[in-house]
Amino acid sequence: MGKYSFEADQSVESSKARGSSLRAHFKHCREVCHNIKGMKLPKAKAYLEDVLQFKQAVAFTKFTGGCGRHAQGKLRNAAGDKVRWPQKATKIVLDLLKNAEANAEMKGLDVDELVVKHSQANRAQKQRRRTYRAHGRINPYMSSPAHIEIVLCKPTEPVKKADTEKPKLTRKQQARKRVTAGGGSA
Repeated sequence: MGKYSFEADQSVESSKARGSSLRAHFKHCREVCHNIKGMKLPKAKAYLEDVLQFKQAVAFTKFTGGCGRHAQGKLRNAAGDKVRWPQKATKIVLDLLKNAEANAEMKGLDVDELVVKHSQANRAQKQRRRTYRAHGRINPYMSSPAHIEIVLCKPTEPVKKADTEKPKLTRKQQARKRVTAGGGSA
């Protein structure tokens, strides 16, 4: 079992899943992972299944080169309505999500309450093939696989904000305040 880049608190019950060197475009995997982060588990699964059926789209925020604009982008509040429906990457992330859900059930956690706390995609080592060009030349024909990891956690209670005291004023600010409060001439 490899090391995760995110470790849940000891007090929080969590479940994990990861995949290494998965044959789907890294850039697509990154965008799918970014879209499900923070969602509750049932909502994330429903969303990914809708993406596979082209009912919802994946908003592309970082790798937007050549990405078309579509009306479904308005539903996702995507910048410039840049969205796609990456099938292979979505299937892989959905499988990992189901695996993490099964791991949570084995631990006896309530799967309906779990939240996707951490989901990330990293570039994996490229796999090489070659393509044949004109005049007897050969060029590389590389694939860009990805390492993906997902961590599901129970939602924690938000910490209440402490009562804030008045901010400390510098001597200059105090003097300025005295002058404006006095209102009289010297």
